[in-house]
Amino acid sequence: MIKLTLQNRVTTLLVISSLLFISAFTFIQLNNQIDNINRYNSYQANLSSIIVKNSLENILRQTTHASLEPSGYLQSSLLQLKEAGVVKDALIFNKEGKILACAESSLIGKTVRYKEIGRFSDLEYLAAEGKWFIAKIDKAKKRLDMYLAIKTETNTPVAYVAKISFSLGNIQEALLLVYKPVILTTIIIILLNIFLGFLISKTVIGPIKILNEVTKIIAAGNLTVRTDIHTHDELQELGETFNYMTTELIKMKERAENANPLTKLPGNIVIREEVEKRIKENRQFVVIYCDLDNFKAFNDKYGIAKGDEVIKLTADIFKEAVKAMGNPDDFVGHEGGDDFILLTTPDKVEGITDYIIKEFDKHVRNLYNPEDLSQGYIISTARDGTIKKFPIMTISLAGVTNAHRTITSYTQVTNIAAEVKKKAKSIEGSVFVLDKRKD
Repeated sequence: MIKLTLQNRVTTLLVISSLLFISAFTFIQLNNQIDNINRYNSYQANLSSIIVKNSLENILRQTTHASLEPSGYLQSSLLQLKEAGVVKDALIFNKEGKILACAESSLIGKTVRYKEIGRFSDLEYLAAEGKWFIAKIDKAKKRLDMYLAIKTETNTPVAYVAKISFSLGNIQEALLLVYKPVILTTIIIILLNIFLGFLISKTVIGPIKILNEVTKIIAAGNLTVRTDIHTHDELQELGETFNYMTTELIKMKERAENANPLTKLPGNIVIREEVEKRIKENRQFVVIYCDLDNFKAFNDKYGIAKGDEVIKLTADIFKEAVKAMGNPDDFVGHEGGDDFILLTTPDKVEGITDYIIKEFDKHVRNLYNPEDLSQGYIISTARDGTIKKFPIMTISLAGVTNAHRTITSYTQVTNIAAEVKKKAKSIEGSVFVLDKRKD
């Protein structure tokens, strides 16, 4: 199947519409010219029929008064009328249908068709009503036939019938009259199509090609490319939207690259952006920092795989807490290791932290051996290299909020959090400590 480009389709549409317009224009012009020719010929026929009738009746009156045979005079008159272009063809026949005179001499003495003999009686009837001709159009021969009642005197019966013929308008004749305006119109349309094609190519097809090329470049991995479309319409708006989409793709890529591979949660860069966004928008917030107590001892004894289970459990609990107790735009991030961040509002913080502590304390016990669980501790190596007893893991949550003090930067948040985390870890068991200091 042949693949048509948008430009090919537009060009084809312009050509087809132009051909249809030219055809319609030619047809209308042709019909108008044929009508004009027919009106002219009809007028000419009416005028010529009067001339023929008067001429023939004068000859009949003169020959009748001079007791002369009229056939020769009538024949001579018809030939003169044809040569003068008054008629195309003519003949005269009597009541019996015998041709007495004819522009074509070989027909003299012959009989007209039976149908035409009937014209004699028709004209006799019409003559009684003051009418003196019958007009018939012969479409096959493209001519007008007029049957004239010829009398020797005004008040006498119809003596002869004169059949005179005139050409009607035809296609060839009309074409000669319309070809100049048709050619001129065709040239104008071609020029307009060239201009319109250039305009469409520049304002529609061109920008679409640019978007297509930029899309291919972005698909190849280059997110720095941008469109530059200035059509002041929807295409420019589409280009601007495309640029915005590319910018968002870069952010999404950065977030994906920064996401923690274990929990798939956003990392430090996105965490910083989210906190700074709330600071910039002057929104009240609480940043909850998480630290797992005795996680290193658990990881050393049970191994990295079991430690990863604890990390994933914590991530799931944080996400479930936000879904169950938080706001739609609350945020959960993972700085790395056992350090998690949760962003919420002051009115939601109590419900969220209670949920986290309750669920963590319940589910973390499932990761211990029954023996260690029953005795309430594990034996592992401390950071200083000594062997010690470490209680079952708990979770320390430290909250930093701007509800009581002005916070202007992410750095200020982390500095306050370090102090609050130290306070939370000094308390035995799972706990949440919220900084409520005003300075």
